[in-house]
Amino acid sequence: MVWLGVDLGNARVGLALSDPELTFAHPAGNIHVAGDYFFAIDEVLNVVEDEHVTHIIVGLPLQMDGTEGKSAKKARRWAVNLEKRLRSEREESQEPQIPQVVLVDERLTTVSAHRQLFEAQKASTKHRPMVDQQSAVVILQTALDRAGEQ
Repeated sequence: MVWLGVDLGNARVGLALSDPELTFAHPAGNIHVAGDYFFAIDEVLNVVEDEHVTHIIVGLPLQMDGTEGKSAKKARRWAVNLEKRLRSEREESQEPQIPQVVLVDERLTTVSAHRQLFEAQKASTKHRPMVDQQSAVVILQTALDRAGEQ
């Protein structure tokens, strides 16, 4: 069992994978999307298949007051489109299990990711390409920690 974390960004979509024991999240790269992260769905589906992903945790960029703005609504649409594609691909392959797609509040994950990269002594000029996948790690680790508490 492996979980996938997804941080949707306008330039890059960051990915993170869990270990099979669902204890730790680690970076799994970026998908360059050039302004439209709906282009990332095919590549995310490839990762889901290659890594036998059972849960997909998508960051939901709520506003600081907890309300949903334009970005959160777009993330919800992306998650719905991903679920539709997962269902149609599973029906074609006749696999019974469809990975669960879950949205998780991602407020301050980018700040946390920058802090973690700084603490790892990564030069701040190198943060930008790494921050998306590190944000995905934070999103996924939050979900893993919550699941472990239940």
